[in-house]
Amino acid sequence: MLSLNFLRANARLVTFGFALCFLSSVGQTYFISLYGGAIRAEFGLSHGGFGTVYMAGTLASAATLIWLGRVVDHWSVARTTAFTLLGLAGVAAVMGLAWGPIACAVAIYGLRLMGQGMSTHIGITAMARYFVAERGRAVGIAQLGQAVGAALSPPYVVMLLAFLTWREAWWVTAGLVMALLPLTLWLLRGEDLSARAAALAKSYGGKVTEGYRVSEMLRDRGLWLRMPVLLAPAFISTGFVFHQVHVAAEKGWPMELMAGSFTVYAIALVGGLVVGGPLVDRFSARRLVPFYLTPLALSCVSLAVGFEEWWPPIFLGCMGFGAGLSNVVMGAIWAELYGLAHVGAIRSFGTAFMVFSTGLAPMAMGLAFDENTSVETVAWLAAIYCVAASALSTAARKPSIKTVRASPTV
Repeated sequence: MLSLNFLRANARLVTFGFALCFLSSVGQTYFISLYGGAIRAEFGLSHGGFGTVYMAGTLASAATLIWLGRVVDHWSVARTTAFTLLGLAGVAAVMGLAWGPIACAVAIYGLRLMGQGMSTHIGITAMARYFVAERGRAVGIAQLGQAVGAALSPPYVVMLLAFLTWREAWWVTAGLVMALLPLTLWLLRGEDLSARAAALAKSYGGKVTEGYRVSEMLRDRGLWLRMPVLLAPAFISTGFVFHQVHVAAEKGWPMELMAGSFTVYAIALVGGLVVGGPLVDRFSARRLVPFYLTPLALSCVSLAVGFEEWWPPIFLGCMGFGAGLSNVVMGAIWAELYGLAHVGAIRSFGTAFMVFSTGLAPMAMGLAFDENTSVETVAWLAAIYCVAASALSTAARKPSIKTVRASPTV
């Protein structure tokens, strides 16, 4: 479990990671989807139509992230953070000005790139780079920011929309991001990252992992064997959360019950993070990969078989616990498999693939629902995919990484 000594010794840095993950909520599906009904009504979009707009913006952000995410290997953490949060505030303001589907897609592109993409990327890369023995715990604490964001987003948006238009609500959100930027940078001023890098090198006896480049990683057979299982949580969870209104309607669940069940999701997400951190530190992310989809598979099965009103908390609770495990595993596995030297570029590639999958999910499920495919059928297919992808990942092996006398990138 989490050590108080660890928290005291690393309070500022892990709080910085928490803050970046919390602010990433502005670009997360669970936040943007809360405006889905208003946006579809404003622009006359169907479920599949809005899913296509969302996909266009998300896929473009994933392609950009492969390039932009590399800056964390070359810029200081503070500079990268300021650039990202200023951009996030700017695109949130643009979202409030969107005049049509194309402009909406452009705004979603920016929100997904600077929010889900870069904000999470910076926070988790810092945890992966400056922690080793307790990397899983550090990643888990940082990812709690997303759990808090997921819990606070529904009441926050509902409160804004009770008094403001959906456009004005986005402008308020832009101002909130700007207001939190100085506090986030202040957390870094209390950290000597150069000293952390030196201590990390000393912990290796003066050696640190040289690490793979992206081009070398792409030639690793294990990457492609693991990729289906690594992408499953983002694709499946995003698809069902994005279409939560349709899921609730087809199941006969009141939307108030569905929204309230996200509290269970958030609590279970915290549980997954708290449990996942120590598990990664003890067994390694690589060894957990074939097993960590179990809660998500159970979530899909519960959605397929459940109709009574006590099923939504089970469905979202299992999904939340699986999301917590997934966040920790995904946060640690890239540094664990491919080293620290190019971890920014490596993580940006992995994150881009994850964002790409979240872009496909709303469109794919939206088109299926437009063709009258039942929620139960989609849920069973998702559960089967979880099992098949987990089985495939067992064939992957850990690549070998050379070590050199050097200091990790600050």
